[in-house]
Amino acid sequence: MTVVNDVAAVDAPARGGAPARGDTPARKELPPSMVERMTLIMDAFTGRTTRLSLEDVARRTHLPRSTAHRILEQLVRLRWLEHTHVGYGLGRRALGLGGGDGAHAEIRAVAAGRLHQLQIRTGLVVHLAVLDEGQVLYLDKAGGRFAAAVPSWVGGRAPAPATALGKAMLAWLEPEDVESRLGDTLGKITHRTIADLPTLHQELHRIRRRRGLAFEHGEFFPGVACVAAAVRGPEGPVAAISLAGEPRTPLEKVAPLVVDAARQVSRELFPCLDGNDRHGKARTVAADRADTWSAQTMDRLLAAGQDGDWL
Repeated sequence: MTVVNDVAAVDAPARGGAPARGDTPARKELPPSMVERMTLIMDAFTGRTTRLSLEDVARRTHLPRSTAHRILEQLVRLRWLEHTHVGYGLGRRALGLGGGDGAHAEIRAVAAGRLHQLQIRTGLVVHLAVLDEGQVLYLDKAGGRFAAAVPSWVGGRAPAPATALGKAMLAWLEPEDVESRLGDTLGKITHRTIADLPTLHQELHRIRRRRGLAFEHGEFFPGVACVAAAVRGPEGPVAAISLAGEPRTPLEKVAPLVVDAARQVSRELFPCLDGNDRHGKARTVAADRADTWSAQTMDRLLAAGQDGDWL
């Protein structure tokens, strides 16, 4: 009987009775598992352009700052996230999910209208591409009367140093980054292709002095001329837009349109480019060297072609 009463006394709190004197209070709920905490952090990044500080992540996830920092650094090491002076953002591994298109869907969506306008206004072939190590990957192509003569296709690749698209993006990288992407030797595709690093660095310097305009004259596709400008973010180039046509195409006349399209896409993807980044830190070398033409200069250049006679 005594044993029964003792058991009943122990079970009483479980049935809603008051705990006996000396009983320890119920244990607090355990924190989420590591997988749950990692998921909380990854869910805080709502898009490929999202940039968050450590404080932002801790506030959004309600995790202790030290815990958030430890998990963030692990995710960076595993390439799920990347960390730059503007904060944490999705890394290559996270952006590569979903058949490899996750990293590019937003760029394509934002640029689509600009590409269509460029093609209609000039009648030339319009390309959108991103840099993938030492190559360009074509994300979009809008055709014109010359489209069949340009053997490019969405999903296709080309050596970055041989294309205006690639050179436009390489120009905004550190020289060491360019060399690590390309290796020691460059392939010769046509007699016009740049085939050595010193010459390439000279060309990239000229592109920066031209405020980012890159030209191509039969360096990859014989009989094709091209002009391109990079879409740039706080950390460097994220894509490039080009116009391609026959060798006699006056690319200098349509170049302002390419620059303007790239600038508009950059601003839509990265609103912080309209002013200082929210951390007040210096911009990267990609943004420090030389900016695109000022808004006033662009207005004057674009006004020159408002009669539609770009070619």
